[in-house]
Amino acid sequence: MSAAANGVDVPYPEGLRPFEPLYGGQRLAASLALALAAFMNILDLTIANVSVPTIAGAMGVSPTEGTWIITSYAVSEAIMLPMTGWFAARFGQRRLFLSATFAFTAASFACAMAINFPMLLAARVAQGAVGAAMIPLAQAMLLSIYPPQMRGLAMGIFVMTTVAAPIIGPLAGGWITDHMSWHWIFLVNLPVGTACILFVSALLGGYESPRQKRPVDLTGMVLLAVGVGSLQILLDKGNELDWFGSPVIITLAVVATIALAVFAAWTLTSEHPVVELRLFARRNYAAGVICLLLSVTAFFGANVVVPLWLQTHLGYTSDWAGRTMAFGGMLAVVLGPIIGANIHRVDPRWVATFGLATFSVFAYLSSRFTPDVDFWTLALTRLIMGVGLSCLFLPLTTIYLSGLEGNQTASAAGLANFMRNIGSSFGASIMVSLWDHRTHQYTTELAAHVTHSNPAAMAWLARLKELGMPARQALGYTEHVVISGQAALLATNTVMLTSGMMMIALIVLVWQARPPFGAPVPTNR
Repeated sequence: MSAAANGVDVPYPEGLRPFEPLYGGQRLAASLALALAAFMNILDLTIANVSVPTIAGAMGVSPTEGTWIITSYAVSEAIMLPMTGWFAARFGQRRLFLSATFAFTAASFACAMAINFPMLLAARVAQGAVGAAMIPLAQAMLLSIYPPQMRGLAMGIFVMTTVAAPIIGPLAGGWITDHMSWHWIFLVNLPVGTACILFVSALLGGYESPRQKRPVDLTGMVLLAVGVGSLQILLDKGNELDWFGSPVIITLAVVATIALAVFAAWTLTSEHPVVELRLFARRNYAAGVICLLLSVTAFFGANVVVPLWLQTHLGYTSDWAGRTMAFGGMLAVVLGPIIGANIHRVDPRWVATFGLATFSVFAYLSSRFTPDVDFWTLALTRLIMGVGLSCLFLPLTTIYLSGLEGNQTASAAGLANFMRNIGSSFGASIMVSLWDHRTHQYTTELAAHVTHSNPAAMAWLARLKELGMPARQALGYTEHVVISGQAALLATNTVMLTSGMMMIALIVLVWQARPPFGAPVPTNR
């Protein structure tokens, strides 16, 4: 009988060996497979957003109910992400990655084949839960197959996917919705997932990370699931349910607060915690991850509100709004690997500072748009954002992974990606709520100026009358088109300025990190 069968911990099963650097075409193919898997997973967070009305109509539910397509995926993924390190230690990184990718691909097929809404929701829950491990494990294995002097390039490749996917998602979703069936939003994952499984199995089949049979912390898992699940639903549904004016949101807030507080206390005193919260005791990890959380909040806030404004007030289709947003990802794709290959030559704090400042310049310029802004002005301005993002997320990853050993990477990446997801939810919820509130506020303020005592307003109405528009119609046009459009523009400007100020403020946090910086050190323990 084998040692494993007798219950003895076996770090490396027979025939397998620790990860080691690959070279040439083998490393390139493995890098593309791992990056593509992470890209596919992150893409599924955003690609379905623009298709919710179409899917809801096909399933015979309201658009409001249809948003659970997004919420169900986000909640299940958020719950499982922090547990990635625990599962990777128990089953091995490569084995868990392949299992997760296969299950994610199968769940994608189930989504496409769903014949009713409950079936689709169940498939989306499964898709988020099983796919959660793919992103941090892809990151951990990508670092393991590069030599120490090239791990910055590995991080550049990975960060390139995390920046590009949220931007390309709405573009791809809009195009598929306009030109194909919504089923293809999920079916496109099948060939991608299959290719990833085949390449990783062929190229990394002889490698594995150290394994440890830790006790199962059921209490921690339940507390985490309840707390994170409640928080994620609160963020996704807060704006729709009028935040704390809703008993549902209040209940979710209380449950999330209590469950997460108890979870933190339990985990920090547990001998075998399901999530390594002690990582936050490391100065660089805390500074890097908190900065990641807040910068993603600012980024997603701007990335959600702008296409919403384009479609509701400037007459853009989902396809054209997606094309506008896609310009922000172009330079990120090009610059990511270049910056990664050279990140070891410079202080990542300076690179992150440049990225934060550049994003703030983009936000300021975007807050100066006029109601007649054209497509190319919108699109080219987002190229500036692409430069900023390329110089932000990579150095933050370098900072929060610095000083860690290779066997800590999966836990550290899982927890960091969880914070990134929460940041995206915070950004989308809070900034959309701010945009709605400011739009109503500015509409009321502008409408108050349309009075008989205001010469400019009277001159405007007289001009409309000269053009053949009856008085009542002219007033309605002014209130519902001119005032509403101007109010939405002012609200969008407020969101962009808020995002820019958040980024500038984070420069102070970045400089709380201390050298030396560098990728995790491999370990065979």
